[in-house]
Amino acid sequence: MKLISWGAAEQVTGSMHLLELQNGYKILIDCGLDYDNNKKSYDNDSFPFDVEDIDVILLTHAHIDHSGNLPTIVKHGYSGQILCTSATRDLAELLLSDSVNVFVEKSKKKKHHNRKKKSFQEFNNRPLYLHKHVMDTMDRFVTIPFEKDFEINSNINIKFIPTGHLLGAAAIEITVKENDVEKKIVFSGDIGRKNYPILSDPKFVSDCDYLVCESTYGGRLHTTDRTIEEVLIETIQDTCIKNPGRLIIPAFSIGRTQALVYSLHKIFKDKKLPKINVFVDSPLGMAGTEVYRKHHALLNEEAQEFFQKFGDEFEFDGLKYVETLKESKQISNFFEPCIIISSAGMLEGGRIQDHLYHNIQNYYANILFIGYCAKGTLGRRLLDGAPIVKINGRELSVFAGIKQTDLFSAHADHEGLINYIKAAKGSRLKKVFLVHGEPESMEALQTNVELMGIETVRAKKGSVYEL
Repeated sequence: MKLISWGAAEQVTGSMHLLELQNGYKILIDCGLDYDNNKKSYDNDSFPFDVEDIDVILLTHAHIDHSGNLPTIVKHGYSGQILCTSATRDLAELLLSDSVNVFVEKSKKKKHHNRKKKSFQEFNNRPLYLHKHVMDTMDRFVTIPFEKDFEINSNINIKFIPTGHLLGAAAIEITVKENDVEKKIVFSGDIGRKNYPILSDPKFVSDCDYLVCESTYGGRLHTTDRTIEEVLIETIQDTCIKNPGRLIIPAFSIGRTQALVYSLHKIFKDKKLPKINVFVDSPLGMAGTEVYRKHHALLNEEAQEFFQKFGDEFEFDGLKYVETLKESKQISNFFEPCIIISSAGMLEGGRIQDHLYHNIQNYYANILFIGYCAKGTLGRRLLDGAPIVKINGRELSVFAGIKQTDLFSAHADHEGLINYIKAAKGSRLKKVFLVHGEPESMEALQTNVELMGIETVRAKKGSVYEL
């Protein structure tokens, strides 16, 4: 049996791992978009293998860096099933459809910019895929409940184990029988953290032979001296109460937005802050919230109790979900202090760019990052202290305050990753493959895992590993 990581190898985006059995059966785990456009290997429209040879695709969760290239592989001829949990399927449909909108918009901008260039350039600027390809992809989804054994064939059994990273997110336990020998391989997907708003804690896996483990926060610990509510209260007071300013929070529409709205609801319900207008400017965020309501049984115990006592976690006085683009533009004319939650979290597209365009030079505005920003993104450039950034075609000086907290990160930190690997060790763990992390994060985690006496490999893109 062979393992090849074709994405999220020494980088965070583009998760895609291939498991090839001795009999030639090929399992692809995740098929994500690669955002690392600083690397020459960045090309989402081609695959390093024959897509028609893939027998089945397993999806850990719906985030675009794990699911975003599924329509491309279907477009190129993949005709098998895509297996995941029910919530992952529902969220993936939203995110993939939204990706088409982003591709089309970017394509229009490139076409306008390059209208005098050759037709080859026009071809190169076409969207990666269209809504038709998304619909074709959704037809291939088959959903499986958490922690239920599912037999792919007589030699392969899989199980989805909750990781708490996102609604429906799962590690995938694959049990393979070859030559009368049974091997268990676990792909962690993205591992969540304990006590995260709305989501349940991750469940550990145990007693596997090989673990393919994410390493996003290797070498880093989350802030623990303050709570999410304390950070939000302090930031809102500084921005909207002591000063007549605007707090702009870039947040992924799926996951972060729901966790943030719930946290604000608790703050205002307990009267820890006076009423402040909150705008959620993300149609995708609204649709994602509906999926969270649909799968309410998957939310954690605290959220369930909150719902029983106070009703809908995602509605409160002063909260407005912004539906139309016209309404979104009108927010710039709202002169009272307010909180604007808008996508996308790394500032790569979405309505957030318009809010930045109007506020990046506003001394009374603060931009609060609540998640990870990959290298090469506008979000990372702001966090790195860029004094001038380009937004909507204009070079703008950065006068707004730039703040960051990792308390909304839905990834386990270094300690959480170590605990996850310890639980998986059991009596038979032969090797851990680290993926989905930048090289320095992988190195830090590898050092600690090897101190536990576990052979650890930092997976390299395209390298073949015998299991």
